[in-house]
Amino acid sequence: MIDGHVHIQGITVRKDEFKQKIESIDGKGAIILSLAPETFYLTQKKYPPTERLNNVLEWCDNEEYLYPFFWLDPLSEDAAEQVETACKKGVVGFKIICDRFYPSDERAMKIFNLIASKAKPILFHSGVLWDGKASSKYNRPMEFECLLEVPKLKFSMAHVSWPWHDELIAMYGKFLEARHSNIETSSEMFIDTTPGTPLIYRKEVLTKLYTVGYNIENNIFFGSDCRADNYQHGRVQEWMHIDIEILKELNLNKEQIKKYFSDNVKRFVNP
Repeated sequence: MIDGHVHIQGITVRKDEFKQKIESIDGKGAIILSLAPETFYLTQKKYPPTERLNNVLEWCDNEEYLYPFFWLDPLSEDAAEQVETACKKGVVGFKIICDRFYPSDERAMKIFNLIASKAKPILFHSGVLWDGKASSKYNRPMEFECLLEVPKLKFSMAHVSWPWHDELIAMYGKFLEARHSNIETSSEMFIDTTPGTPLIYRKEVLTKLYTVGYNIENNIFFGSDCRADNYQHGRVQEWMHIDIEILKELNLNKEQIKKYFSDNVKRFVNP
């Protein structure tokens, strides 16, 4: 298993502890998301971009299966400079939450195009956003339709966009059709099944994704939304078991399940 959605909570690097916990549940690695930008609403302790970047790179230094993603505010005045610096220093991708702007915001779209030109993926939050303010409207799946206009962008939608998972599936179908028409330059959408989804919706969501009739098996991956510095490996293992049982009920074979838990994350992070 490679966990496709792991946050850093504090500035102290506890990589050995994290690796021990994830390996105890047959985990091999993770996408590690940097600390949040200073502009993010829930950020209590604020760290400048350089410190956040160096921190996530330290977490992943010399680790083949730990992938550093830099959390970027695309509306920051120096967002383009942050992208350039992060790419030069070795980030694998970027994390973005649209908490006060629509994805189609002209300022944000310029940054998305820049990231795509660097052949780096973007992991977006999608669905309801629990941040104590009226921000979920920016994260409805269809608001991300504008990414069809970003050539060669590879991006994921986290949390299966709950509670708008039907809308997410419809949008995935549209991106899939566009990619079939022009695979050389079109954007590519992935679905990150990080909860998100309350347990009573889990079977419904996975069943719809795998039986709607779209080719999904190469573009969907597992994530936990846990913290690297206090990785709740028992909770992650429970979600893994839940998903495995559902996928088996859907008659997925071992290779398809392996894609869900590891191979598709590797494909998402690699150019």
